[in-house]
Order: sequence, then structure tokens, then C-alpha cells
Amino acid sequence: MSAIPVADDVLGPDVAVLSLGEVSKELGLSANKVRQMLRDGQLLAVRRDKELYVPADFLAGTTLVKGLAGLLTVLADAGFDRTEMLRWLYTEDESLPGVTPINALRTNHGTEVKRRAQAMAF
Repeated sequence: MSAIPVADDVLGPDVAVLSLGEVSKELGLSANKVRQMLRDGQLLAVRRDKELYVPADFLAGTTLVKGLAGLLTVLADAGFDRTEMLRWLYTEDESLPGVTPINALRTNHGTEVKRRAQAMAF
């Protein structure tokens, strides 16, 4: 089994995170499925105190935030590593509804967020 890729912990102290067990429970998936989603690039995790955590902002109730997996693919195609993706998602951008890309994505402005991610690839 391949190792789970992890982003550097560039999250601010105010960003809530969930353990993989909590993510598994919220999504109604096995822990193995959540780890596979991390390996496949559908989710990002950071390591804190030797444990893996996923930003709580990535979940919307019992599902992933709409468009997150596709956005992570676009960022990966643009050459971003996992740490750069996480940093970009949480960097303030006053021109975006919601101020940060992750908040804009959470408030159904995924098209605008994805458009910006695609523009960075060129």
C-alpha cells in the first residue's frame, strides 16, 4: 500500500481540523476509503502530533464540499504540490466572494474559484 501524501501544516491556528476517524464518520465511509481519497488527491491532510487531520472546511455535512475534488485536480495539473494547494485555498483574496478560495467554494462560487485555478496554470 502506498504512503498517504501529506501537506505541510500551513493552516492557521483558527482553522478547525478533523481526524481521519472523524472524517470517516461524517462521510459514512470506512477509514480505508478516506485514506484512499487522500492518496487519490480528492482530499488533503496535514500531520499534527503524528496524526493526520483534514480541514473541517472540506466537509459540508455528510459530503465533501461540492467541487473540491475537481479543484484539487486542477491545482495538481497546474503544478501545485499539496502544501501549495492548501496555502492557496486559505489565502485571502478580496476579489472572491467569501474572501478565501475555500470559503468561496463552500458558498457555491466554485466556478469562479476553478476559473482562477485554471488561469494559474498558464
